Amino acid sequence: MLARNRLFSATLFATVALAGLSGCATKGEIVVDEGVGITAVRTSCPAVGIPDYTGDVTLFRPGSDRSADAIDAVAAITNLRSQCSETADKVYTSVSFDVLARRTDVRGDRTVTLPWFVSVLRGGSAVVTKRVGTVTLQFADGQERAQARGTGSAYVDRAEATVPEDIRRRITRKRKAGDADAALDPLAEPEVRDAVNRATFEVLVGFQLDSSQIAYNATR
Repeated sequence: MLARNRLFSATLFATVALAGLSGCATKGEIVVDEGVGITAVRTSCPAVGIPDYTGDVTLFRPGSDRSADAIDAVAAITNLRSQCSETADKVYTSVSFDVLARRTDVRGDRTVTLPWFVSVLRGGSAVVTKRVGTVTLQFADGQERAQARGTGSAYVDRAEATVPEDIRRRITRKRKAGDADAALDPLAEPEVRDAVNRATFEVLVGFQLDSSQIAYNATR
């Protein structure tokens, strides 16, 4: 996941109370063209990933002990995949993933239900939408490991995920060698950078953790 989502973990937890990388491979709006400008590399499809500290969860036996000896079960999200359709006004992204779990006490049948979220992040910090679901793991008697599959979806407004035409022209304008701004990166201009950020969305998937679980993951 992108490094900036390290800070998102705290924002994400604050949003829990209110609740609720791979993107598309098609060509989009912005590419280096003949080395003198930018003409296309993005689409309205959001990037998809797992925020730092939310991709795994550790469950402890009742009590205050948080040592390795007190671990009851652990689980991790893996094989995150996405599909995106950007043909309508609402860009639709579906996600699927596996949850792999292991328990320490293998006696008896056991069911473990874990909450997870799918959230849309705009500009690297603003949570637009968030949905919370659950995934259920079934352990048979004597079985140490279990696996389950989760699926979710998210929508992004196509117009909001599109860089405004005037900004796009500023980014894609060809620059000739010798021009005063030939060596300047148009994305370094605050107005251009902010417009691109506003049109940048991510779909994030992770376990719905409480503050102590996030702190445990962050300090391991």
